[in-house]
Amino acid sequence: MNTIKTGSDFSGVGAFDYAIERVVPKIENTEHERIFACDWDKFARTSYIANHGEPSYYPKDVYEREIPKDPLDIYMTSPPCQAFSIAGNRKGKEDERGILFFNSHEFIQKNKPRFFIFENVKGLLSDDSGKTFQEWCNMLGGKSVNGVPVIFADEKAVPYHIYWKVLNSKKHGVPQNRERVFILGIRDDEDNQFTWPKEELLTKRLKDILEPEVDEKYFLSNQAINQLIKNNVDTDHLIPGDVSKTIRVGGGGSLSAKHSFDMIKVMGNSNPSGNDMNGNVFDSEGISPTLSTNKGEGIKVMQINPSKESGGKQPYKQNRVFDSEGIAPTMDTECGRPSVLNGKTIRKLTPLECHRLQDFPDKHVQKARKAGVSDSQLYKQAGNSITVRVLELIVEKLIKIMKNA
Repeated sequence: MNTIKTGSDFSGVGAFDYAIERVVPKIENTEHERIFACDWDKFARTSYIANHGEPSYYPKDVYEREIPKDPLDIYMTSPPCQAFSIAGNRKGKEDERGILFFNSHEFIQKNKPRFFIFENVKGLLSDDSGKTFQEWCNMLGGKSVNGVPVIFADEKAVPYHIYWKVLNSKKHGVPQNRERVFILGIRDDEDNQFTWPKEELLTKRLKDILEPEVDEKYFLSNQAINQLIKNNVDTDHLIPGDVSKTIRVGGGGSLSAKHSFDMIKVMGNSNPSGNDMNGNVFDSEGISPTLSTNKGEGIKVMQINPSKESGGKQPYKQNRVFDSEGIAPTMDTECGRPSVLNGKTIRKLTPLECHRLQDFPDKHVQKARKAGVSDSQLYKQAGNSITVRVLELIVEKLIKIMKNA
C-alpha cells in the first residue's frame, strides 16, 4: 500500500484536505496520511475538526510548529493574504504578516517535500511593483521558473522547479470570479514536467447554487430596499430581465450579452453612498463576484421569486409583492421585511451558498454549525478559503507525477 504524506500551514477549514480526500480514493493501493495541519484561528480550527477530525499534530502557531524530519509528499501553504492584498494596507514585507512567507520557505528548506503548493491573492503580483513576487520566485525556484532554467540562483533559493499561474475558479466549473496565484514546486530529483489543469466549461450560475428556502433573516431590510430604489432612479432597471450594470470578467465578447456564463451582473447598490462594494446587489443569472470576508456577511443577490418556480409554494414568512410604481409608500418597517420586488427576491447569500461557491460539500457547513460556529464566522471562512475544485485538479496532476516516478 502506497502512502501519500501531506502537511499544511495556514490550513483554514481544510480546503486542501477535501482536495486530497477526493483524489486519493481514486488511486489503487494508495492511502493518505495527514502528518500535520496548522492554524491559529480558533473558529477555523472548530470547523476543521468538526469536518476532518483533529490531526494528531495540530499546532496553532507556525513559528512554534515543529518541522518533520521525513520529507512530505505534498506541502500546502497559504500565508495570510492581507499583507499583499489590494484590499489590505499594501505594506508587503513591512507588515508582520508578510514575513510569514519566509516561515514557509524555511519549512521547504528543511523538510524537502517532493512537491509544494503556495496560494495567494492576485495582488501579490503587483506588490512593490512586482519585486515581492520576484523575490518569492527567486527563493522558491532555484532550478527553473515556468520551464526556464535558472542560471544564477539566489543564495537562499531551494532546489526546486516552480510553475506559477493565476487560476480563476470560474474557469474550473465554479460560478465565482476568483483569481488566485498558485505556485507549484517540484523537487529537483522528481520529474519536473508539469502542466496546469485544462480549463473547464462553466455551466453553472449563481442561481444554481441557491437554496430553495432560506430564513427570513437573510433578506434585506426595508431601509436597504429603499436605498436600492433611491440609488436606481430608473426603476425599470429592477424589472426582471434587465441589468443596470454588467461586468465582463475575463475574455472578450459583448458587454450586453445577458446570458453569458462568465459575467457578473450588478442590479444596483443598497448602500447610502450608492457605490460601496458591500452594497452591490447581484443578479443570480450571472456569476458570483470574488467572495471575501465581507464584514461577516454574505453578498447580496436578486433572483426570480422562488415561489413562482415551485408551483405556488410560499417558502418565505413575508412574501409580499410590491408594484414598481408604488414601492416606497408600501414599505413599512412595521410590516416585516419585503421578500419580493418586481417579481424578484433580494437577500444575502447564506453561509451554505457561499461555501458552495468554494466547492465545499454541504455537510461542511452543517457540521460546523453543529459545533457552534456562527454565521458571521462561516462567511469569513468561506471568503478566506481556497476553491476546492482548483486544488483538486492540481493535486491530481501531482499524484500523476508520483505514479509515473
